[in-house]
Amino acid sequence: MKKNNAKGQVKPKSPAKVRREADSPDFSDIIKYFDILKENDEPLFQVLDMFPIPIEIFAADGTAVYANLAHLDLNNIKDRSTFIGKYNALKDTVCLDQMGYREEFERAFSREKVIIKNFPAPIDDLVERGVVKEKPYEKAILDIYTYPVWKDDKLIFVVAVFVVRSLYLGRPDVAKAKEYMDRHWRGEYAPEKVAKSVNMSVSQLYKLFKEHTGMTPGDYHKKIKVEHIKGKLLDKHLSIKEAFSACGEDSRGWMLKVFKEVTGVNPTQFRKKNR
Repeated sequence: MKKNNAKGQVKPKSPAKVRREADSPDFSDIIKYFDILKENDEPLFQVLDMFPIPIEIFAADGTAVYANLAHLDLNNIKDRSTFIGKYNALKDTVCLDQMGYREEFERAFSREKVIIKNFPAPIDDLVERGVVKEKPYEKAILDIYTYPVWKDDKLIFVVAVFVVRSLYLGRPDVAKAKEYMDRHWRGEYAPEKVAKSVNMSVSQLYKLFKEHTGMTPGDYHKKIKVEHIKGKLLDKHLSIKEAFSACGEDSRGWMLKVFKEVTGVNPTQFRKKNR
């Protein structure tokens, strides 16, 4: 705590400051793994704790030695000690064998930078092992970017950055319906198929989806389709016609009207606003 120079009184720390310090890892324990981090170890980890993207750091043997606040918040982990120093990525039989990522994990702890696309977070396993007491989401799809850090030809640690592609919250059946539409966005909306994916009738799904999301399944499908078209329109090498075609749509068809309804602008105006 700091003193007020004018009155000599002790000034309390802000809640955010207290939270950062209370949740911060034990730097003296972590630094033993990081020979390359010298005098600026604590400021570095404080910066990582404020970074909005989930980050986890592993020792060369696969042991988790650090996770930032964004990682903890995403997975609803209240106490770092439940997995720091205890979880080992190279001994995780769920991810390595049951999920089939052994090759990618082992490559990540070699000299390679590895990108794992569309990784389904094993949240059920975290709950089963007691790391998480309550599931924060039904399903999360992540892209994992790993970076090996070397010193004098020796692997010191591996940094893993997690980019959330899809996060499914709320009721499991609604989340599953969203996931189905996210995977089948390119085609036409087929309400019977979406309902079948969650073992419901079309009317049941419609009512439940609207109740829990504020939109109909058909509106959600349109929204996802428009997001993909917007992404293609940002590619200046594609004409508007080509951008729509890459998403399975005609730039002069009904999707043009949908695009205007969702975004408030036409494709040409959207491009001008996002140059």
